[in-house]
Amino acid sequence: MPAEFTDAEYPAAPYPGARPDFSYLHDDGRGHRLTPAREARSGWRVHGGEPAVDLDGWLVERGHPPLAERVPLLSYGSNPCPAKLTWLRARHGLSGPVVVLRARCAGLSAVWAAGLRVVDDQRPAVLAAAPGAVEQHAVIMASAGQVLAFDRCEGRGDRYRLASVSTGSVTTEDGGTWGAVLAYLGARDTRRPLLVHGAPVACADVPRSAAAHLVGAPADGDGLDAAEVSGPPDPRALPGELFVYGTLQPGASHWRLLAPHAAGPARPAALAGSLHDTGRGYPALVLGDGPGVRGWSVPLRSGAALAGLDSYEGPEYDRVRVVLADGSVAWTYVWLPTVDGMPLLREPWPATTSPE
Repeated sequence: MPAEFTDAEYPAAPYPGARPDFSYLHDDGRGHRLTPAREARSGWRVHGGEPAVDLDGWLVERGHPPLAERVPLLSYGSNPCPAKLTWLRARHGLSGPVVVLRARCAGLSAVWAAGLRVVDDQRPAVLAAAPGAVEQHAVIMASAGQVLAFDRCEGRGDRYRLASVSTGSVTTEDGGTWGAVLAYLGARDTRRPLLVHGAPVACADVPRSAAAHLVGAPADGDGLDAAEVSGPPDPRALPGELFVYGTLQPGASHWRLLAPHAAGPARPAALAGSLHDTGRGYPALVLGDGPGVRGWSVPLRSGAALAGLDSYEGPEYDRVRVVLADGSVAWTYVWLPTVDGMPLLREPWPATTSPE
């Protein structure tokens, strides 16, 4: 597969446009392939140079937000098309590198909407629950400014609403399955799914050229378990779990800082990487190869809880999203300085009591 490509290789017409069959970074009319790399802080590496580099490092070096400051936006129409992204830059002010992660969606489907678009009398797509369906779409890791551009394009608050969707499963190319993702869902009656002979019509089954001629009735709803987002989405809200392995574990010295923010019981979890003894009463986590790290995944009431924990962890740690051994996506804190000279821990960091 190519390390780099141009928009010309992935045109926007016919709808929904062509797109790479891999994850990529789009910037200034060019794309750079992304590959999963669990040893990288971001979990991804950017290709196109030698050697491939950590995605977060690439972004921050150029003055752009890292993945932790971006939200996962499920994109099921034309937005993952490179040429469409360039159009969005010119038409709606989309700016900065766009991170597009290829995703397998189960129980979800892009279907044709009940009404036609005013601008061209074409039928738009809308997301709906679809038990048993499996489709390939994309998760765009969008910065705050990019969300505003997508809001303008989708007509947020008029044609579409932005919501956190927890129906089905969305698994990105790194094997991480999100408990919930953001998506633009139909807001008007004309953006409800179209029912033909009582069933929605998947966009993959009928081309857009024929979709405008479909005859049916609007569905009562989209069948999705979704909570509408008011105002700018908070990147800290997704994922809704925190993997802890040291002093924040249940029963450990500083569990009291996390306990009030837990939305339910912690569950045993593991992460690829290694744990080192800093000699200061707390451990250092390094991602990637190693004996593996055991700890606990704690569901959070709100992403706002992370502000206080960020302060507690301090500048020696960086909060990043990781894929746990069971495939779920969670936040955790990784060690920033070197671990040279620190003993490797082959057992979990001790807690004083067992979690209830």
